Amino acid sequence: MRAMLLVNPKATTTNARTRNVLIRALGAAVELAVEETAYRGHAATLAATARAKGYDLVVVLGGDGTINETVNGLLNPVNGAPEPLGDDPSLSRPALAVIPGGSANVFARALGLPNNPVEATGAVLEALREGRRRTVGLGQALWEGESRFFTFCSGLGYDAEVIRAVEGLRGTGRKATPLRYVNTALRHYLATDKRHPAMTLTGPGVPTTRGVFLAIVSNTSPWTYLGPRPVTPTPWASFETGLDLLGLRRIGVTSLLPVIRHILTERDSLPSGRHLTQLHDEAEFTLTASRPVAFQLDGDYLGEREAVTFRATPNALQVLV
Repeated sequence: MRAMLLVNPKATTTNARTRNVLIRALGAAVELAVEETAYRGHAATLAATARAKGYDLVVVLGGDGTINETVNGLLNPVNGAPEPLGDDPSLSRPALAVIPGGSANVFARALGLPNNPVEATGAVLEALREGRRRTVGLGQALWEGESRFFTFCSGLGYDAEVIRAVEGLRGTGRKATPLRYVNTALRHYLATDKRHPAMTLTGPGVPTTRGVFLAIVSNTSPWTYLGPRPVTPTPWASFETGLDLLGLRRIGVTSLLPVIRHILTERDSLPSGRHLTQLHDEAEFTLTASRPVAFQLDGDYLGEREAVTFRATPNALQVLV
């Protein structure tokens, strides 16, 4: 089996010694080419090259951002070539294996992999020996002539604003710890406009909902983690169904606190309240805004947008688990 390993040398939870151990372990099991990412978007270019050259497997050692880039490189047609016809388009692409190296590692943990890179490598090698893999669906976001796939979540509004603020702090050399996200979210909440919601939800077969402050779009559950604790605003979301959404039409303290308590403590039931808008297993919907609002995808801030359409992409990838 020919495999390409994409390594983010700046991955949060690994060092050069750990990476060398993982490379030797993988190299003993497959015919391995190793590539290091050097800039934002590089993983997508490398993954597209792996697909064009007929690699069987692409392994990613990095965080959710590097995994997202890799997935987009694997799915976007190479040189504009059309996708092969068939019931399972994932079979036309290299399989994907992930080794967590970031701060949250939501995609890897949602797949059931250990959050430790050495233990996760052991699980990937075991999956290789046993031929164990699963097919997963992805989400796709489309805006202003652009599109990008996501593995576990996207969002418009407050959560994307918090991610934008944390990315700014990371640019000054600070780490993206769970405590930093919580502190940033609390500080940002105090400055948030709680009276003038900007967004409207529409879609085929979806009731039009106006006055949305915050929209979380999920391709799986959990949405994220606070350390070891899963955060589950859309507990029914999965890689085998369409997209789920939780929208908040009020974000005052009395409305928000019960929702926060629920998504931190309950893993199987939906949060409740008349101020909530919820969708499950939807193929497509659109969020439009009366003013530009912050937009994030798999935990990466992607600027401000006035309209984003979300689509489910079933049978997108074969993943070793």
